[in-house]
Amino acid sequence: MLKRILLVAVVLLIAAAVAFFSLAPAYVERSLNPLRMPEDGWPVSAEAQVLHDGLVIGDLHADPLLWDRDLLRRADRGHTDIPRLLEGNVAVQVFTTVTKSPRGQNYSANSAEAPDNITPLFMGQLRPIRSWTSLRERALVQAEALQDMARRAPEQLRILRTRGDLADLLAERASGQRVLGAVLGSEGGHPLEGDLANLDVLYDAGFRLMGLTHFFDNELGGSLHGEGGSGAGLSEFGRQVVARMVEKGMIIDLAHASPQMVQDVLAMPDTRPILSHTGIHGHCASHRNLEDDLMRQIADKGGVIGIGYWSDVVCGGTPADIAGAIIAAIDLLGEDHVALGSDYDGSVDAPFDAAHLSALTQALIDAGLDQRGIAKVMGGNMMRYLAETLPATGDT
Repeated sequence: MLKRILLVAVVLLIAAAVAFFSLAPAYVERSLNPLRMPEDGWPVSAEAQVLHDGLVIGDLHADPLLWDRDLLRRADRGHTDIPRLLEGNVAVQVFTTVTKSPRGQNYSANSAEAPDNITPLFMGQLRPIRSWTSLRERALVQAEALQDMARRAPEQLRILRTRGDLADLLAERASGQRVLGAVLGSEGGHPLEGDLANLDVLYDAGFRLMGLTHFFDNELGGSLHGEGGSGAGLSEFGRQVVARMVEKGMIIDLAHASPQMVQDVLAMPDTRPILSHTGIHGHCASHRNLEDDLMRQIADKGGVIGIGYWSDVVCGGTPADIAGAIIAAIDLLGEDHVALGSDYDGSVDAPFDAAHLSALTQALIDAGLDQRGIAKVMGGNMMRYLAETLPATGDT
C-alpha cells in the first residue's frame, strides 16, 4: 500500500511539474504582452492595403526570442512570429536577445543588484542549464534558437550578417518570394560580462546590433533607468566596446542609454548610432523617452529613431496614437531619420500584432503623411541605414 501511495504521489508530482513547465511560461508571456486589438481588427481601406502590400517594411526591435516559442509556428499569444510577420509584409526584423531584467523594473531607477526576472523565466522554460547562470550563454542560446529556425525553414527566414545578405534578400522579395530577413541584436551589453573578447564571440554567433545598457547600469556605463536616474556616461570599458563595434561594423543602439552615455557615444569618432525603440519626449513626456535635443543629435550623426507601439511611449493605445508619434518624430528629425521599433513581445502592450501592421499604414494615411513619407518610415530609412552600416563581409 505504501509503495502504491508513493507511486501515485510521484506520478502526481511529475504531472504537476509537466503542467507547470508547459503552462506557466505561456501564462506569463500572455499577461506581459497584451494585445489590445478589436476582435475584428482595425479598419483598413482597400487603398491602404494595396499601399501596404507594396512597401518594403522593417522593424528595429522585437523580443520574441525571450519566450522560447518556435517562431516558425503561428502562436495564439504575444505579438509576433514568422507567419504573422510575413502576413504583415515585414521584410526585415531585428530580433533582440533579452538576458537580464531587474525585479520591480521601472522607468526611473533600478539597481543592478536587484533580483533578476529572466533567470527564473529561463529555468521555467527549461532552457539549457548553461544559460541559467551566464548572461553571455543566455544571449547565445537565443541566437542558436533563431539560427535553428533559419536552418529548418530557409525559404521563410534568413539571418542577415552582411550588406550582401540584405541586398540578396531584398532582391528575392522584389521578385515575389515571401521571406523574412533577421538581424540579430542584444538588449544591452551585459552579455559581454565585462570581457571585450566576448564581443567577438557574439559577432561570430551572428550578432550585428547591440544596445549598450538596458534597465540598469552595467559595465559599459549608465542607463536612463539606472540607480538615482543614473547620470553616468560611458565607462572606460564601454569606450573600448564602442570603438571595437565601430571597427567591426556593428550597429550601436542607444535605447535605454543615459543622456551622458548618448553624448559620449556621439562624441566618439565614426559612430553612427540608432535609437531602436522609443517615443518622442516633446510629444509624450514619459521618462522612457529621451529629451528631444538628444534625438536631434543622433539624427544629425546619420542615425535613425525607431518609434515604438506601446502606450507608455506614444501616450495612447491605438494605431492613430502611434501615427501621431511618428508625425512628431518627422517634425523633429525629418522624414529620413524615422523608422519603426515596435518592441513587440518586450513585456509591453500593442494595439495590433505583426499580421495586422497595415493598420499603421492606414493611420499614417489618415494623419496626412504622403506615400513617399510612409515608404521611408515603414522601412525605407531602415533599409538605407542597414545597407550603409552592416559589414561588407562577415570576416571582421
